[in-house]
Amino acid sequence: MTPHADPQTGAAVKAADRAHVFHSWSAQGLIDPLAVAGAEGAYFWDYDGNRYLDFTSGLVYTNIGYQHPKVVAAIQEQAGRLATFAPAFAVQARSEAARLIAERTPGDLDRIFFTNGGAEAVEHAIRMARLHTGRPKVMSAYRSYHGGTATAINITGDPRRWASDSGTAGVVHFWGPFPYRSAFYAADEDQECARALAHLEETIAFEGPGTIAAIILETIPGTAGIMVPPPGYLAGVREICDRHGIVLVLDEVMAGFGRTGRWFAAEHFGVVPDLMTFAKGVNSGYVPLGGVAISDRIAATFERRPYPGGLTYSGHPLACAAAVATIEAMEEEKVVENAAALGETVVGPALRALAERHPSVGEVRGTGMFWALDLVRDRATREPLVPYNASGEANAPMAAFAAACKRGGLWPFVNMNRTHVVPPCNVTEAELKEGFAALDAALSVADEHTV
Repeated sequence: MTPHADPQTGAAVKAADRAHVFHSWSAQGLIDPLAVAGAEGAYFWDYDGNRYLDFTSGLVYTNIGYQHPKVVAAIQEQAGRLATFAPAFAVQARSEAARLIAERTPGDLDRIFFTNGGAEAVEHAIRMARLHTGRPKVMSAYRSYHGGTATAINITGDPRRWASDSGTAGVVHFWGPFPYRSAFYAADEDQECARALAHLEETIAFEGPGTIAAIILETIPGTAGIMVPPPGYLAGVREICDRHGIVLVLDEVMAGFGRTGRWFAAEHFGVVPDLMTFAKGVNSGYVPLGGVAISDRIAATFERRPYPGGLTYSGHPLACAAAVATIEAMEEEKVVENAAALGETVVGPALRALAERHPSVGEVRGTGMFWALDLVRDRATREPLVPYNASGEANAPMAAFAAACKRGGLWPFVNMNRTHVVPPCNVTEAELKEGFAALDAALSVADEHTV
């Protein structure tokens, strides 16, 4: 597919959007959405013929890029054969998707409850944990994002929670490990791990272990900053949960399906949760789909007791057909291996080289196709380039950086004082180098705001 200019159509698309579409997480009168004409692979383009290399993978979900022919064909074939069917029936696409997912989840997470997306997956995982334990409370980390629905937004640890925080949702937040901005004054990763686990233990003790149903963690926090946990931390949380009869839920909505160079990020740490949520990369976002992978122990709770939850579109045939085709394509084309190899040999070294050249880069962290640059005003003090949750003029340095990326043909993922490098997992080395050249130029703009 080749971009071509069609500004008249673009203007009509923009006008209809501004007149009728209510956008998420936005002040409606302050946004100017780009009108997208098409996309293929790692690129998309507008109606003026401008093409962008997408270093966001949509919202970190197009793990095999846009318009993958095998997935498009699978959706078309399924639509012609059985476009939809109620969730209470056994349907081939649904059964096969569940089987393929269960084959790749760690441990005994072999039962799959399908949802329409990640937030619903979190809602149901928490409901299962509460029903399984008979306990009310859920613990989650401050630096986290788990979704925008009622329970999921209260579990979330970032400022998007504030406007909807009821204070009565039974959620207790705690500090997870983050050596670069340690809440524990740790000198190294080992100390950060030990102190973070001690903090969690103490919080549980003061809350009352018998009141806590679940601890939910993003295996590697995504939107909050792609903070790979230090060695031993997740294993320590697993041990604490086992000791107190607490359900461990790992949220792999963003980190799953090849994003970290493994099928699931939990594989990096040798930890098997009781419940695991997924969405996004399961079918590259082509049709909405998410779910909960359930351990034998949790599933047994509902063997003779009905599970009180469901969705009209649970395991929708089109979404599941897309998942089957995505997983099969990822296997055939070695997409997970590509993410791991290029992450280690190309992305990591290139980003660390950028950090050496640009004083605005405080830290580089990540794995696979899941990386973040922590941008700072002062490397010595680690003062962020913009204040926490900045907006308007306070956010001007990051806005200038993002605009510079776009002028260079790169669409960046920007959140607070960070830019994330999260291209499709089947990106090529040549595409990565193109993106890094644009990123290099844009970081020079960020450098202008350093001390």
